[in-house]
Amino acid sequence: MDTCTLGDLLDVVGGPALRLHTAPAGLAAPVTEAVLHDGGTPLPRQPGALLLAVGVRAADAGPLLEAAAEAGLTGVVVRGADGPAAVAEAHGTALLSVPEDAPWHRVHLLLASAIAARPAAVPADAGLGDGGLGDGGLGDGGLGDLFALADAIATATGGATAIEDPRQRLLAYSAVPGQPVDEDRRQGILGRQVPASAENTEQYRRLFAADRPVRLPALTGTDLPRLAMPVRAGGETLGSVWVIDGGGLAPDAEATLAQGAATAALLLLRARAARELARHRGGELLRRLLDGTADDPATAAARLGVTGPARVAAFAPDAAASVPDAERTALRLLDVVRLQCEARYGRQACVLLAGVVYAVLPGPGERHRSLAEDIAARAGQALRVPVRAALGEVVPDPAGLADSRADADLVLRVLDADRPVAEADEVRGRVALLRLAELMAEHRELTAGSWQRVLAYDAEHGTAYARTLVCWFDAGCDMAGAARLLAVHPNTCRYRLRQLQRHTGVDLDDPDERLVLWLQLRTLAGLSAATP
Repeated sequence: MDTCTLGDLLDVVGGPALRLHTAPAGLAAPVTEAVLHDGGTPLPRQPGALLLAVGVRAADAGPLLEAAAEAGLTGVVVRGADGPAAVAEAHGTALLSVPEDAPWHRVHLLLASAIAARPAAVPADAGLGDGGLGDGGLGDGGLGDLFALADAIATATGGATAIEDPRQRLLAYSAVPGQPVDEDRRQGILGRQVPASAENTEQYRRLFAADRPVRLPALTGTDLPRLAMPVRAGGETLGSVWVIDGGGLAPDAEATLAQGAATAALLLLRARAARELARHRGGELLRRLLDGTADDPATAAARLGVTGPARVAAFAPDAAASVPDAERTALRLLDVVRLQCEARYGRQACVLLAGVVYAVLPGPGERHRSLAEDIAARAGQALRVPVRAALGEVVPDPAGLADSRADADLVLRVLDADRPVAEADEVRGRVALLRLAELMAEHRELTAGSWQRVLAYDAEHGTAYARTLVCWFDAGCDMAGAARLLAVHPNTCRYRLRQLQRHTGVDLDDPDERLVLWLQLRTLAGLSAATP
């Protein structure tokens, strides 16, 4: 297999996903592997390796570039666009960057897969013709070229060919006239899915355990045998290629199939990179739409497939829960939310921002609550951590999505174990008190008052005057109602209030002081009738 070069790597995962800043040795420099750097250990000598600068700020990567040059590495990948290109030039080391929000584990998987998927050169006498594999058969796209690849493999091997993903879904198939086919192939093409059976399961088990072409017998008396090869890149199984053996396969069919599987891996990686790039661009567009910085909200929303009334739903792990790897958990939550929303609405706008997953839900909103509950429950099971879901107001057009997002953020802050999912209208009172508490805390004149004397007296003497006050206020200043909330006799409640006035100077006959005192105790002290 030919060595992957820097130019090959940029062809597969270039663009915004991987940006080249400088390549002093040229694009023909070999890239043998992608290595995650542990800042606490010296760099090993791995000539040709591409170093991922985990934990190193791009602007501070100068010493790492120098060390990489001494170790014979091809280049260094930093996160962010402000890396020291001049230092890289001086030491003859390539400098590349990935977006600031790109998770390192995904970057490593993508680069390692692309490096491992470098297709082998095909001999001129391989018999692949003009549509062969010698130039990689890449064309202009990803999955669309799989059909051309299937035709090329079928022509070279002499058997009808199909390319599948790991879930046995049919991605592409050949259309070379005159080649024998059977009913299993016909059903697979019609349903775009390989028919399930116990015998099929056993054949796939054998196939995915192999690292070379495998000859598989016919499953029934009317079916034909197969020659199959797993498609892998960087240790990851991307799918498989199947060739029907009608008795006339070419002598070098196995070698041709192995070459075809390598090219299929590259095409599938390109298609994955294109999808990731589209998601990244869509995520950036949605971020601007949600934070109100989109130049033209209507156009941005249309590009995301959002039109008409919609609302923003926010999902996040419970803030009180212990999450060992918050970044990974947030990414898994994004996958769950995206999958569930796409299952309901097709193409869906979702984005991860500061640990919160936001989804734009179209329509008037009758089913949004049940969807949010379902997603929160599924995500909680998958992540093994409680997940909260908040629904902002439904807005009539995309221009209001920033307001709906602001609603969802506030709702998310007042959710708890008793109410893990809620719409804005359901917790309007909680949200109002939260905002009042924040507003009052910013102004000295709003935090001053008798509420502090009440709390100080309770703390010093072990009394419960503050809670008695709050229960009395919550009961509409009704003594019997307050007594029920406190689980005491009304005379006990009445006695406490008299003592409170005597010891703290609170004037409960003044309606203005009662209102301010209630607000301060509820917002600044966080007391309520339910407070123990």
